[in-house]
Amino acid sequence: MDTSTVILGRPAAAPFGFGPTGFTRMIHTEGEPAVARVAERVGIPYALSTMGTTSIEGLAAAAPDGRRWFQLYLWRDREASRDFVARAEAAGYEALMLTVDTPIAGPRLRDVRNGLTIPPSLSLKTFAEGALHPAWWFDLLTTEPLEFASLRRFEGTVAELAGRLFDPAATIADLAWLRSIWGGPLVVKGILNATDARAVVDAGADAVVVSNHGGRQLDRAATPLEALPSVVEAVGDRAEVYVDGGIMSGSDVVAAVALGARAGLVGRAYLYGLMAGGERGVGRAADILVQEVRSTLALLGVTRVSALRGDHVRMRGSLQ
Repeated sequence: MDTSTVILGRPAAAPFGFGPTGFTRMIHTEGEPAVARVAERVGIPYALSTMGTTSIEGLAAAAPDGRRWFQLYLWRDREASRDFVARAEAAGYEALMLTVDTPIAGPRLRDVRNGLTIPPSLSLKTFAEGALHPAWWFDLLTTEPLEFASLRRFEGTVAELAGRLFDPAATIADLAWLRSIWGGPLVVKGILNATDARAVVDAGADAVVVSNHGGRQLDRAATPLEALPSVVEAVGDRAEVYVDGGIMSGSDVVAAVALGARAGLVGRAYLYGLMAGGERGVGRAADILVQEVRSTLALLGVTRVSALRGDHVRMRGSLQ
């Protein structure tokens, strides 16, 4: 069973990659390097988040032969954005992934309630729950302090950080500017309709990610899988299309590819593995995903990812 595909012109062992996530060392102090090393061994891309807890250079040192992408937000201070791009280029990153669905942060009330601030807010409830997980607390308190590796210092919630640093007035012209200073593949993340997909590809994007930011920006945003076919049709063969949001199994990956995506981007699934067992847990999650892709292909009666077609999957409400 052939699970391989081509992502950004290079072979990938499976039709998925590990997408960018923030606060990763809060899940487990091995953090982003553990995820990158697994992606390197498996043969798939991994995107480091601007809000990650490992630096651009630190991740490159941890997985020197991996397919490393860097996820970028456009900052109010364009020189800060330029600096991130220059650092990613100097560290040998393959691709730049610009997220465009966060002009402001959505109302993430759970973050405030649960103390997800920078640094983390520790309430009596936090301590009570932490008492049930002494090993996690020992690990957190005896390792490097938790902070965003791309920022020097900030006090407040993630929403407050986004409001202060990210540019809410970015336009398609800013994408053209980014294209002018970055010579490698450029991926635009956060596309949910055909019009925007065509616009960013016209401005120089090599790939787009159909994404609603995990549903954490706008509660009633379109479901990425439902928006996927129209985006694929809009960009044709001019750009690759990926999808994220809710991809928790290999069968989810297969459904996305059958509907036209080149690959799916996984987030929570590998974070659960990281939480459970560090790097070994991420490796186990990757193994499960690849095996589920294989078994789903077999059950559909196809022997390779490239043979998937639209009639191998039906959206809800389409059954006759």
